[in-house]
Amino acid sequence: MDTLGDVAVVRGEAELFARSAHLFAMAEEIACAANTLNTWASSRSRQLHDHDLAGRRIRKLYRPGALLEPAPAAHLRELDRLGAQVRITPDEINETIILDGRAVILAGDASSGVRTFSLIRRPEVVQNVTSLFNAAWRRATPVSVFDAEFGEIRALAPRILDALATGLKDETAARTLELSLRTYRRRVAELMTALGATSRFQAGARARELGLL
Repeated sequence: MDTLGDVAVVRGEAELFARSAHLFAMAEEIACAANTLNTWASSRSRQLHDHDLAGRRIRKLYRPGALLEPAPAAHLRELDRLGAQVRITPDEINETIILDGRAVILAGDASSGVRTFSLIRRPEVVQNVTSLFNAAWRRATPVSVFDAEFGEIRALAPRILDALATGLKDETAARTLELSLRTYRRRVAELMTALGATSRFQAGARARELGLL
């Protein structure tokens, strides 16, 4: 762990849990933003955000890719049913957790094999991160609304990804999926957005990371 005043950088979920579990236990308002459930929901870190919802205001913001797999999608719907506010945004987001507007946890990358997390209490940083979260939250769509519109994309995703992976031309892929060329290309674009990909190649890579291919 590296510590500098009101900023601490921890390595791995076990260290994050040790440093922040008491903050979650006391928090009355928790905001969470992530691309998928994997950032905050694996092993011990799952205990950090699947806590008792009673008496707390919980806001969770995810990218559309979180709805591509049945289990995570069902988990988000269940959280929504239990009283957490869950929204989906196609925009890029900073993966973060905000606790009572007094502390934030920022997720780093896992390129070294161990994900790092920054635990920050510096008021001006917390305020800035909270402002960014609130702006993204206002633009986002409630999961129940988004999920209803996303159903066809999720159903077609495996077949579209297979068509992209095998290098089928758009015209051939559209005929195989029994879609018009225009609809097929629109679904490809929507799937790329859901995966946070800027190219079809990157969409394939992201799909493999998620186990969709």
